[in-house]
Order: sequence, then structure tokens, then C-alpha cells
Amino acid sequence: MFNNDWDMLLKEEIEKPYFEQLRLKVAEEYTNYTVYPPQEDIFRALKQTPFKETKVVILGQDPYHGPGQAEGLSFSVKPGVRIPPSLHNIYKEMASDLGVSAPRHGSLMHWANQGVLLLNAVLTVRDGKPNSHKGIGWERFTDAVIAKLNERTTPMVFILWGSYAQKKGSFINRGRHMVLESSHPSPLSARRGFLGSRPFSAANAFLEEKGIEPISWEIPDIPVTVGK
Repeated sequence: MFNNDWDMLLKEEIEKPYFEQLRLKVAEEYTNYTVYPPQEDIFRALKQTPFKETKVVILGQDPYHGPGQAEGLSFSVKPGVRIPPSLHNIYKEMASDLGVSAPRHGSLMHWANQGVLLLNAVLTVRDGKPNSHKGIGWERFTDAVIAKLNERTTPMVFILWGSYAQKKGSFINRGRHMVLESSHPSPLSARRGFLGSRPFSAANAFLEEKGIEPISWEIPDIPVTVGK
């Protein structure tokens, strides 16, 4: 299903009755409505970033709901798609924090390939209807993903932007892992604590302190392909 170590770790979870009901509901939605991301990209975050390679988690809420935007990675859009406002602010903060240039595309595959798990709490959405798949079962599944990471002895960084992500990550062991919290990068809230929060340098400082190779946050202007 994921073609990496997540398969064994989540085997019991995907065999539970709720997940079968979720699978059937999602299949019905794709049959009857326009749903994002493409079905083959629903689990892109977990396929792209194996459990043992995860160094940082950036938690989003649900996929972008516009045509061609969602690619199964939180905050990321496919090359050639207009950069959404939240991602624009993420790039703005990255440039300010690290003194690097923002790319001219919106793909965060470069991060995913280095161990940044770009996980949405809800993995699918109807066209034009944000939060339309809230409450159908995805939250239970992604809670299980976060719980597995939380149990890991190797320290990692959880980046929680906005109250939704912060509530979902409230159980994370802060004695072992670093949790970075601020307001959401959305234009509605970015100036209330996100801009100036410097999460990228803080994450790397923690990783280096723990003897873990830091993330190269600067994204090449030529988009990285899906494969590693």
C-alpha cells in the first residue's frame, strides 16, 4: 500500500472496521463527485517519506480543493500550479528565516524526499468544498500515524501551524520531540505569530543538537520529481 516501512506499522490500523468503512466511503465519493487529490496520490505523504526517515512533520488540515492543486502533500501543489496564499507566506518566512530565495513553483517534494512528512489530517476533499470529508474517518487514521511517530525513540520535530494542528498534536511527547507552534500561514492569521516565528532554523538547530542531519529547506527552482 505504501511500499515502505509504514506498511507493517499501520497494518493493524488499516485492518480495523472503521478503515474499511472509510475506504468504501472514499470510493463512493470518487465515483459520484470530483474529489482531490487524484486517487493515486491520497497516500503520497506516507509513500514519499518512510517512517524511519521522518525527521520533521508539518501537519495540515485537508487538501487544497481547487482543480489541479492537491498532490497528497500538505501545503504543496504540483509544478505549474499557482502558489496558494498560505504557501506564499511559508516561502516568505523561509526566505526571512534562512536568507534563501523562494522557488517559482509550489512543489514541496524536495522536503518530502529529505524526511519532512507533509501530512494532512484529512486526506481527501470534494472540489470546491473545504472540510467536506471531515469526520468520515481520516482523522482517526492520521491520529494513528502521529501516534506511531510519537512513540519513536529517535527525536523529531513536529511543526503545528494553527489551532487545528495544535489540538491534533496535543498528545506529542515534548520531552522527547520538539514541537513548534505558531498561528497558521493563511493570510487571515499569518501576521498574528506565523511571520517571524523562524520554524525552519529552529527545526534544524534541534536536529543538529540531536546528531541528526538537518533539512536543506531551500527548494531548487527546478522541481524535484516524485521519485527520490
